[in-house]
Amino acid sequence: MCGTLERVQGGLSAGGRKLNTAFLARRTRDIRPRVAAVGRRGNPLGQGEAGMPQQLAVFHASHNFVLPQASVRQPLPVPVPTTGTGSAKVWRPCTPAMAAGVTDHVWTLQDVVRSRVPPWPPPQTV
Repeated sequence: MCGTLERVQGGLSAGGRKLNTAFLARRTRDIRPRVAAVGRRGNPLGQGEAGMPQQLAVFHASHNFVLPQASVRQPLPVPVPTTGTGSAKVWRPCTPAMAAGVTDHVWTLQDVVRSRVPPWPPPQTV
């Protein structure tokens, strides 16, 4: 949810939720090591307004399509035995995009770079 503080708080309170800074800290913890413009000690060439949108776009694509998240993993219908002495696999790795139904497999970063993305619609004012 984006907008002014009043708009965000109004939208959250409508769903029975409140603003929690732990979510912001968690997102910053995810972004900082992957985006030089946000990191404390990053590549100076990647910092500033010019490099920020591109770096954030790559981060969001890799976070949502490439990196499986334990919180959205899916159970396998039948456990898959391993070749070693370990226990059988019972979970399917899942990305946020898979959980949302946007894709059916974990992408590689090469898939992300090679994909063609339609332009976003212009933001609507409310």
